[in-house]
Amino acid sequence: MTTPTIEIGWARLALASALIMVAIALSAWQRLGLAKSLAIGAIRALVQLTLIGYVLVWLFNTNRWYLVLGVLLLMVLTATLAATARSPGGRPARRRLRPICFVSILLGSSLTIAYVGAVVIDVTPWYNPRYLIPLFGMIVGNAMNGAALAAGRLQSEMASGRAQIEAYLALGASPQQASAEPARRATIAAMIPTINSLAVVGVVSLPGMMTGQILAGSAPTLAVRYQIVVVFMLAAATALTATGIVQWYRRSFFTSAAQLLPPIQL
Repeated sequence: MTTPTIEIGWARLALASALIMVAIALSAWQRLGLAKSLAIGAIRALVQLTLIGYVLVWLFNTNRWYLVLGVLLLMVLTATLAATARSPGGRPARRRLRPICFVSILLGSSLTIAYVGAVVIDVTPWYNPRYLIPLFGMIVGNAMNGAALAAGRLQSEMASGRAQIEAYLALGASPQQASAEPARRATIAAMIPTINSLAVVGVVSLPGMMTGQILAGSAPTLAVRYQIVVVFMLAAATALTATGIVQWYRRSFFTSAAQLLPPIQL
């Protein structure tokens, strides 16, 4: 017998706000200076999640492929802006990085969701928003983190290894050869959180999708199978995005004459 889902009304949601108040109180007590950021973040989360709930209801009822694709593109654009907002190097570096980040996240996420939707889950129709939007959201979120880590680490590796890179160039190496080690380290850094997550999933943590399905009444075995698909697709999307970012972004550190840009432009 399936246990009915416990409803969470607005009154219970108000009680849940006490949890964020604990974090705010601890910040104030320890003088961390995070109380305002936590409060603003909580309000933004409340507003954004409430709005997206109504938007999803509308999309599910409308069921138009072009609206679904529009939402997916908006998600990629938002992820791109978030991933590059705190990248080092100032505005010139961010201007170089944003189109690279957008295309890398778009390709990595699209290839992953296309395979999952068409081959693994066999979603019908292919644009079914009930499956496509939640899965794509998880993929883009992880791709965004991978892109930010890869770009930031590549930036620091290129700056700290400047002397070695210039030595390689002076000895006749190509920019690709000279930047091979920074690129390798940046890709590894972007993949480490995903590898750590794969190692402890189901033992240390019960992921959100699996937990949500169980709370909604699905059989735990079915929820586990869905979660296995999710962790595999997130690993693929992160790897594709991080590799694309690193391989494309590192070319922007060199001039057309195969010279490393001055430090002020990196």
